[in-house]
Amino acid sequence: MTLANRVTLLRIAFIPLCLLFLLLGLYGLATVIFLLLSFSDAIDGYIARKYHQVSEIGKQLDPLADKILVITVLIGLTSLGRAPVIPVIILTVRELIIASFRTKKVFAASPIAKWKTFFQIIAVVALMLNLPLAGWALWFSVLLSLLSGGAYLWQIKIINRL
Repeated sequence: MTLANRVTLLRIAFIPLCLLFLLLGLYGLATVIFLLLSFSDAIDGYIARKYHQVSEIGKQLDPLADKILVITVLIGLTSLGRAPVIPVIILTVRELIIASFRTKKVFAASPIAKWKTFFQIIAVVALMLNLPLAGWALWFSVLLSLLSGGAYLWQIKIINRL
């Protein structure tokens, strides 16, 4: 197994720790762990490209790790009353739909998908720290998620088959 894939698996392995700190009310610590896990996405990508370790499993695993991290923490925030339910449901359903299609065809992340991920991270951190406008940040990430999801489905021509 490549180093890049090990970093991705390590990222997934630490998600329960982030959730545990969140559920224990250790919001600052949970936020630090969440940010480290979020930024480690760039590390595994850098390693994969620099050391020519790009693999099919990595192409599948890396975006899945991002989805698991964000959705797990958002569901935890919802259970604590820190995140509104409806946008979390929309994001979860969107991520599950896109993940189901990613098993068939992998595309590089589009610019809007990268912005979606960025704003999801901003929204999650804002919710974890109970910052003003956190709900607005979450809804904006929902909008970007729906736009990027639609673009992804268009790209794989699913929309034309419906």
